[in-house]
Order: sequence, then structure tokens, then C-alpha cells
Amino acid sequence: MALSRPVLAVVALALLIVGARVATFESHAQEADVTAAHEIERMRALNDGGDPAPEPIHWQLSRAVGKPNAGQLVRGVRLPAEGAAFFTWDPVRNETPNRPWRRHGTDRLVQTLVDVLGEFQEEHPDAPRVGVGDLSRPRGGDFGPRFGAPGHASHQNGLDADVYYPRLDRRERAPARPAQVDRALAQDLVDRFVDAGAQFVFVGYRVGLHGPRRVVQPIPLHENHLHVRLRRADP
Repeated sequence: MALSRPVLAVVALALLIVGARVATFESHAQEADVTAAHEIERMRALNDGGDPAPEPIHWQLSRAVGKPNAGQLVRGVRLPAEGAAFFTWDPVRNETPNRPWRRHGTDRLVQTLVDVLGEFQEEHPDAPRVGVGDLSRPRGGDFGPRFGAPGHASHQNGLDADVYYPRLDRRERAPARPAQVDRALAQDLVDRFVDAGAQFVFVGYRVGLHGPRRVVQPIPLHENHLHVRLRRADP
């Protein structure tokens, strides 16, 4: 018995719906397989003593606007939570890693940190990874006490970063007092940031670090970290 045209149309539509659902199911199944494969590889790396893939850096051309103590950050780049040569430290919670919104800077600042700390690790393979604290907020601006005491008077335009002095005991955390600082390694870090073209490297009074007077300057509240500031690249 021949089927009428309306019946044929209904059957064709039903077949299309079933086919679409099958295709969707297969697509979801493939996505699940890929996700599962990635998770298996991640767990296998951890079980073998390896590390999961590092957080990528999403580079873009940034712009520092205004002054370090009254400025903004345009198209900031986020420093990863950690890398082969560094870890990040939250100075408010006293834990690692630092929160993502506290570690944005210009592309030039992030590149300088990655380069200097990578070269430092190559020169001192037995040294601990270097701790990096606050940079700027995602769009810069105020980073004062309301974002966690004691806050920052600067760190507003993506050109400032806090870098913790390496500890004598090799622990990956901020030093609690100057006596815990490996002064030789700390001085090497200062020298490297000076050579990288830093405008200023602020250090603590009691740590005993030195450098060109116009660049390396002791200031209060920097006994456990140095503060590197780059020059603005644009007028």
C-alpha cells in the first residue's frame, strides 16, 4: 500500500530528528572521550611524578596609563599561578598561589619577570623557586588597604611587582624576618632586575642589599621582598 505524501513527510521529519539526535549524541560522546583522555594523561603525569601542563600566558599588547600611584592598566596580561622558576604568594592570606586578580601587569612586566626568574634558575639550579607577590589588578587602579592590609600605594598601572627574597631554608614561602633571607641570592636577583632595565628596585633597610643609588632604594615594609618597577614605554 502506497503512503500518502503527508505521511511520507512526517516519516522523513522523524528520521531527520532521530539522525540529528544520534549525531549530537556522538558529538557529546567524542567530547567526553577527549575530556576523559586529557584527565587520564593528567593523572598519569601526576602518578609518574610529573607535573600537569602549565597555565598558559595569554599575551597581548598592554598599555600602562598614568602613574604607578594614580593609573590604570589597559589589556593587562596575567602572570600564571606558578612556573618552573617561580611560585606566587598571596600576601594577605599568607598562602600560595596568589589570587588571579592580584597578578596582572603589562606584557613587558610579565615578560621581564619570566625572563629574569628563568635566567636566575638557570644560574642557580639548586635554589628554590622565587616567590612573586602582587602585580596589579586586572584593569589597574586603586590597590589600597581595602583589597587587603596593608595594601599598596602604587601597583596601579601594571609596571610594579613584588618579588620575595629566597629563603635560607629553601622553603617556598615569604620570609618572616630578614634573618631568613639568603642575602647572596637576593642580591643576585636585585642585580638582574637592574640589568633588565628596572627604573627602581625598592628593598628593605635591614636586608643589606645594594645597587646603583638612583635605582636600588631602601624603603620601609620591604624586609621580605623587593619591589621592581619598570619605566613607562609610552609618553
